[in-house]
Amino acid sequence: MKTSPSTPLSFPGKKNSGDSVVNGVDLSVNFAGIKAPNPFWLASAPPTDKAYNVVRAYEAGWGGVVWKTLGEEPPAVNVSSRYSAHYGKNREVIGFNNIELITDRSLEINLKEITQVKKDWPDRALIVSIMVPCNEEAWAYILPLVEATGADGIELNLGCPHGMPERGMGAAVGQNPDLIEKVTYWCKKHYSKPVIVKLTPNITDIRVGAQAALRGGADAVSLINTINSITSIDLDNMVAKPTVGHQSTHGGYCGSAVKPIAMNMVAEIARDPATPTLPISGIGGISCWRDAAEFIALGAGSVQVCTAAMLNGFRIVEEMKDGLSRWMAEKGYDSIEAFSRKAIPQTTDWKHLDINFKTIAQIDQDLCIECGRCYIACEDTSHQSIAKLTEQDGTRRYEVIEEECVGCNLCQITCPVENCITMVPQETGQPFLAWDNDPRNPFRVAS
Repeated sequence: MKTSPSTPLSFPGKKNSGDSVVNGVDLSVNFAGIKAPNPFWLASAPPTDKAYNVVRAYEAGWGGVVWKTLGEEPPAVNVSSRYSAHYGKNREVIGFNNIELITDRSLEINLKEITQVKKDWPDRALIVSIMVPCNEEAWAYILPLVEATGADGIELNLGCPHGMPERGMGAAVGQNPDLIEKVTYWCKKHYSKPVIVKLTPNITDIRVGAQAALRGGADAVSLINTINSITSIDLDNMVAKPTVGHQSTHGGYCGSAVKPIAMNMVAEIARDPATPTLPISGIGGISCWRDAAEFIALGAGSVQVCTAAMLNGFRIVEEMKDGLSRWMAEKGYDSIEAFSRKAIPQTTDWKHLDINFKTIAQIDQDLCIECGRCYIACEDTSHQSIAKLTEQDGTRRYEVIEEECVGCNLCQITCPVENCITMVPQETGQPFLAWDNDPRNPFRVAS
């Protein structure tokens, strides 16, 4: 059901109704036929492992969840410990690593809980993640059981990078386009609701997996799954973390550190001529409204969150909905669809960029704190285009040598003061020139 920005969806009886209209803006989505009051969904992971967690998430205002991956009986057996982290300053968790497997609860209990949760919360999106052996019989058995729960759709976990690939599942399937297509086809054959294929980033070209999923009949794709990783080493005991006894293994990396990789892969699928309208659920390092907006601008129709919820709790969705809706209102976007894929036309290959475009750095002397970081970075590792001057009173002053500046942005990035250094476009008087037709390119295409 589509609503206007002034007509909220109402779900009486809930502690938090999850109304789709926030700050006068419609946040509701219809993702591949799956409706939700907002695009913020919890990804398949520990936060969606059981009814208790999922209900708390719905009460907090999440628009949907992807239930933690179901599998065959007997259920998976996990190890201890399971998590490790890559830290920044002040122990800020930049990246998160896990070696946890799919659900270790019985299929019967999971199905019973999913059925009840969907009955109690019919307005929220509920997608069930599934991973079973790569044969049609296994899928044909579990899919009718899942469909009977009333869940809105399924997500095929074809990306788990640890534990399951050794059994011929997870990334072992997601790295093989033929298997992606085959498993997707089986699911469309034995399941009548939307099928979302979750793609592994541990592959050379993400577009290959998306194209295979589409050939198999996928209604949508989600990405990225976690990245193979080792976050740190205990140098006293010479073992990686997380440590299980006296050993460790590679795990799945997620959190804010993977966001740039995830956004690139989402954009690659969104701008691929073979998959221009394939719905995408964006995953990877989303922890605030701005992250979500960026994923949506690059092609995502919904966004899935895991690490940020694990580190901060479910109530972060309140700030996400508030921030996104306020930004949308400011920009004049009255729905998610209004700015979805807006950044794709401006995303291109390097060879199509304007070589004649020029920008140079400019230092605001009133904001400069004279730390010298821009000078050191440029002098040692860039183009020696910042001059260090000493005034009569002994104070330092840094100025850009415009004729030497190549507009690389390094000084702006290293500067600790926001807006102290800006990049200013220059009028060159030269026409647009791309490398694919530049006379200096020996492989240029003749105009």
